[in-house]
Amino acid sequence: MPSRILAISDLHLDQSRPDITATLLRFLRENRSNCGALFILGDLFEVWLGDDDSSELADTVATALSEFAAAGTAIYLMHGNRDFLIGDAYSRRCGASLIDEPYILQTGQGSVLLLHGDQLCTDDGDYQQFRQMVRADSWQQEFLAKPLSDRRAFARQARQRSQAATAVKADAIMDVNQDAVHRWLQDSQQAIMLHGHTHRPATHEFELPLAPQDDPPRKNPSHGKIQAQRIVLGDWDQQGWFAEISDEGIELKQFPFQS
Repeated sequence: MPSRILAISDLHLDQSRPDITATLLRFLRENRSNCGALFILGDLFEVWLGDDDSSELADTVATALSEFAAAGTAIYLMHGNRDFLIGDAYSRRCGASLIDEPYILQTGQGSVLLLHGDQLCTDDGDYQQFRQMVRADSWQQEFLAKPLSDRRAFARQARQRSQAATAVKADAIMDVNQDAVHRWLQDSQQAIMLHGHTHRPATHEFELPLAPQDDPPRKNPSHGKIQAQRIVLGDWDQQGWFAEISDEGIELKQFPFQS
């Protein structure tokens, strides 16, 4: 992998928020030809009902990303909870490669576990059931075969139900479960995680219990544990957020919106 890698998530691009689109276009212009890879870790769009649902916004984003890729940056696109129906046709238009999660990114500072992040919110049982349903291949094939009008009606109803449910849920339920974080890191034998989804940008340092399969060199000899890190990307609502991965490590950065 190249020495400078960028990661973004949770832009929630929507026609009602041209300021976010303008900020993305500026971000791509300013980083054109000066990074080797861009990872988009889900929820690039507020909603995505299929690659056949054409719009001016989708065209604008595809053109900008394809030009960014043509300038020498590899683009990797991961599904989020809002745009999990982005398919190969649209990703090709963007000059991007769709990647599954979890994705293990090799860097000069070691490997990093990349996720969207919604699968870490295991305390929200209702959402996890919904996620399991809509991520099934059979459900997606049946849904994409429906007329666009039916898909749009479903999306409106699902959004209304989600907003109503969120209004009465405790705030902690919609954050990650630390035991789930430990399991994902231990199962993948990683010590660094980067994700979005929760809209709670931060860098968390913690000790990870040593799993039997872990290599002894990663063990903290005084505690018998691994020093772990979880970096959370912010959403693009009031400002832009990205992670810059270089030989010096991972730095979480923010910047003002395009006026």
